[in-house]
Amino acid sequence: MPGHVFGRTTKGVLPVAARGEGCYIIDSSGKRYLDGSGGAAVSCLGHSDAGLRAALHAQLDALAFAHSGFFTSEPAESLADALAAHAPEGIERVYLVSGGSEAVEAAIKLARQYFLEIGQPQRHRVIARRQSYHGNTLGALAAGGNAWRRAQFAPLLVETSHIAPCYEYRDRQEDETQEAYGQRVADELEAEIRRLGPETVMAFIAEPVVGATAGAVPAVPGYLKRIRQICDRHGVLLILDEVMCGMGRTGHLFACEEDGVAPDMITIAKGLGAGYQPVGALLASGRIYGAIAAGSGFFQHGHTYMGHAMAAAAAGAVLDAILGRGLLARVREQGAKLDAALRAEFGQHPHVGDIRGRGLFRGIELVEDRAGKTPFDPARKLHAQIKKLAFEAGLICYPMGGTIDGQRGDHILLAPPFIIEDAQIDELVGKLSGAIRGALAA
Repeated sequence: MPGHVFGRTTKGVLPVAARGEGCYIIDSSGKRYLDGSGGAAVSCLGHSDAGLRAALHAQLDALAFAHSGFFTSEPAESLADALAAHAPEGIERVYLVSGGSEAVEAAIKLARQYFLEIGQPQRHRVIARRQSYHGNTLGALAAGGNAWRRAQFAPLLVETSHIAPCYEYRDRQEDETQEAYGQRVADELEAEIRRLGPETVMAFIAEPVVGATAGAVPAVPGYLKRIRQICDRHGVLLILDEVMCGMGRTGHLFACEEDGVAPDMITIAKGLGAGYQPVGALLASGRIYGAIAAGSGFFQHGHTYMGHAMAAAAAGAVLDAILGRGLLARVREQGAKLDAALRAEFGQHPHVGDIRGRGLFRGIELVEDRAGKTPFDPARKLHAQIKKLAFEAGLICYPMGGTIDGQRGDHILLAPPFIIEDAQIDELVGKLSGAIRGALAA
């Protein structure tokens, strides 16, 4: 279907998605694809949710758009109230945007303005982690540690410090407990703050469970608590990026709940709209909002579509569904089944080094040599072959390369809809196994 769309790549022709049915997307030829990754951890309610469709129809009949410089709207107010009511302690305000990159940009700019408002203009530095991803706009890309995505835009990016990730499979030493490892890598933040000068650092940003760049890598127990302590000690804001891992994906509405940590800001998107509308949000503490309110009274930022009524209505319906249909418990239950199925199929596989994740957010790391954790030659592009073969078999999954350092390593990210049934878990694992087998034989 050649046309004038400027797509993600100029190579090849994509099938036309014609309709959705539960966990499946059906193309114009009638072929069915099991959505094993929710697109990119987006479609948490599947592709044909009746409640979401009804909410959007009702909102469209009432009001589609009113610029937030002139009006608020009932859907935006209700969504913000609901998110704040279920957010970690101290989070009181919700800034609605259109996606994850916008949410991260807003967080970085709000952090800077906060310190201006409280009389600490020297604070401007951001610290993040290697092998992280925080979005594709220039500010978010600078914060992220995805070397492959950053490389060609490096001259345009603001300087950001990157410390070690919390990557247990690769970095924990044999004689080290999980807790000791977590404290060791968290202490890199302390060292970097001191190196830069604590008076210059404004924020540390991290994903509680790393998504696209490393493949569902969760923080080990105690890691984020130590990070929180270090930030508090030096007056640094803690921003947790839950764009991919939040909104129930790990079995908790906010992923950081499992770690027992309350940040100063949280970014959310993807599953917040479940694919039914483009929407994201920055959640901020009452302390940060209060500083703006007591100072200039104006956050010097904004987008035309922020607080969009249709987007807010969709997000509100998604939140109602997650909380009202018991889907958090279902994510934990089906996530355990998916984990068990992956371990049964790949637990002894000679080229599967690690199976990891939380809830319905799972990753598989592939290795050439399991004992030595040696990655495959990047020139082989194993991840790309797996993606291609899985798609041909009717499975959408999210393989990526550069898992270890931006160049070496292959992983597969899985993030199916929360409504996935047991038989569909079996279908997912079976088709993935065939794709891996075919790619390794090529």
